[in-house]
Amino acid sequence: MKITDVKTFVCNAFRTNFVFVKVETDSGLHGWGEATLEYKESTVVAAIGDLKDWLIGKDPHNIELFRHDCYRDAYWRGGPVLMSALAGVETALWDIKGKDLNVPVYQLLGGKVRDEVPIYVNGWFAPAKTPDEFAAKAQEVRKHKFLGCKWDPFGKAWQQIGKKELRQAMENIAKVSETVGDDVQLLIEGHGRFDIPTAVKIGRMLEDFDIFWFEEPIPPDDKEGMREVKERVRVSIAAGERLYNRYEYRQFFDLNCADYIQPDISHAGGIMEMRMLGAEAECRHIGFCPHNPSGPVANAATLQLAACVPNFVMLEMMMSDVPWRKEICDEKLVVRNGKMVIPDRPGIGIDLNEKELLKHPYIRTNLRHYRGDLTNIRPPDAEFYYQIIHDEK
Repeated sequence: MKITDVKTFVCNAFRTNFVFVKVETDSGLHGWGEATLEYKESTVVAAIGDLKDWLIGKDPHNIELFRHDCYRDAYWRGGPVLMSALAGVETALWDIKGKDLNVPVYQLLGGKVRDEVPIYVNGWFAPAKTPDEFAAKAQEVRKHKFLGCKWDPFGKAWQQIGKKELRQAMENIAKVSETVGDDVQLLIEGHGRFDIPTAVKIGRMLEDFDIFWFEEPIPPDDKEGMREVKERVRVSIAAGERLYNRYEYRQFFDLNCADYIQPDISHAGGIMEMRMLGAEAECRHIGFCPHNPSGPVANAATLQLAACVPNFVMLEMMMSDVPWRKEICDEKLVVRNGKMVIPDRPGIGIDLNEKELLKHPYIRTNLRHYRGDLTNIRPPDAEFYYQIIHDEK
């Protein structure tokens, strides 16, 4: 079997544009990967194009050869663009290999340790602005019995936050906590906003709530600073979505920066790199909780990891998505009692419709975190893209 073509599709998804990779072979089998890189979509597409010359004519089964040679030969190694491009192609190669052997990818990585994985939802709050509006939106989280909800209550703060804004953020958390009750975990997102003293101050205030974690409290560049925040607060810290491979994570682990790591399968080199990070976290008794707010292919690939990584704790998912998500792919996701069921289809378990992808071309989007409209991340017609089942007890 030989690779005959590598194609990219950029599909608008309101808050970002999904970047999908299709690898075709002379056997008729093809594989899908995802390299969604917010605000750098055209750049990552070009990087995938740079990989195409190496791929054409190669055997898609030799995934490690691809990973090794294309990382080595890049010369300018690492970073989000290269690693996202590698991730998209590498996932597509695993998809081909699983389909060729007629098994899910998790079987190629050691088999299942679980049939379903706990989830927490993101995006549930759109487009809330006030504490009362967040609390009203949180009623849906409780109604559908999700096990956790994540959000950023800090407005458009950068580095510091004013007394009034901080009081409103704590009121926001208190009202959401009261709404969802004891059965829903609270995950507070920092988006790398704060300097160290502000992050510590907020972290100590969060000790009054039974939160699951405080995510990315300071910018991701400062690993020593992240460790300092972790040492000075008594809430769990999660981070790592903006680290891109095992070499960056080595220092992160050695410094003991976080209680939970969050590499993203679309950015951190793909399935095998993620599996290595999960194993290293397991050695250190750190929870593995991949960042997962992107598209259907990234979600499908992350589920393969959820199946086989013992220290996988909880999976992020967007509570709703653009209505055309169900048109561009054939994913059949089931959330049962707050856990996502891991599918058993060959490969990564998903296929995409090229004609439907082309109906939603690229639209430029920009970062919203510091301009006051962060919560506008779902369109008004957003809808569920999965089936919810509540077993009777």
